[in-house]
Amino acid sequence: MPTEHHRAQVQAAVQSWLAGDGGAIFRLLDENVVWTVIGSTPVSRTYSSRRDFVDNALKPLSALLDGAIEPRIVNVLADGDHVVLQWDGHGRMKSGRPYANRYCWVMRFAQDKIIEGTAYLDTALVDALFE
Repeated sequence: MPTEHHRAQVQAAVQSWLAGDGGAIFRLLDENVVWTVIGSTPVSRTYSSRRDFVDNALKPLSALLDGAIEPRIVNVLADGDHVVLQWDGHGRMKSGRPYANRYCWVMRFAQDKIIEGTAYLDTALVDALFE
């Protein structure tokens, strides 16, 4: 039953994230994941691998934050091989300004890995990180 299995995988990874393991959700990414960050921010584009996404999106964003983003899960939905994770992320920019973004990740699974994803978010807030 892929639908419930994949949703359970995401929920377990999110629970680990809430417990302090920020990398848990990203370990679900296939090595060759195709991940798109929408918009026109410095990190908005389609990434062609987990390493590409981590090195060129997650690390640059993390470097601009004062500590980790604290997630609050809004919803986890699943249908077939897709899981949708809606969540709010709160933290502080290194500039001292608050960071509060709302995300919606649409992910497609094959076996037990995310092979494709699209991240929808407040891109103006991401741009503010780079100012």
